Amino acid sequence: MEYSTFGRHVAVDTWGVDFDVLNNAELLQSHMVEAAEACGATVLSVQAKQFEPQGATVLVMLSESHLSIHTYPERGFAALDCYTCGETVDPQLAIDYMVSVLKPKSTYAKKLVRGVGEMKIEEPTIKQAELV
Repeated sequence: MEYSTFGRHVAVDTWGVDFDVLNNAELLQSHMVEAAEACGATVLSVQAKQFEPQGATVLVMLSESHLSIHTYPERGFAALDCYTCGETVDPQLAIDYMVSVLKPKSTYAKKLVRGVGEMKIEEPTIKQAELV
């Protein structure tokens, strides 16, 4: 079987997010798994780390690639990214889900289209997703 090398990689910086949300690795982990499932991805494993005095990182390994978040609660900032290989799983849906959870005051995002020659950079539209 031959697999496509096509992939989409969405990265977003979120600002103005509530400290308590960003400083809760367990809560973020739960929402990240829901976000992965909402975009149709297959979750293989999850790693979460709560940092002291604050901050969290959650990495969701997907059969299709990954979804991650790194938080800086003291700055109200979170960096999110989702990369998926193939055509069947849309990483934008996972990002939209997490933005709906985080409720940031502002977002800055880029989407890379990869695996088809020179990478193409696009400006994604961030939408509020319906939370499950």
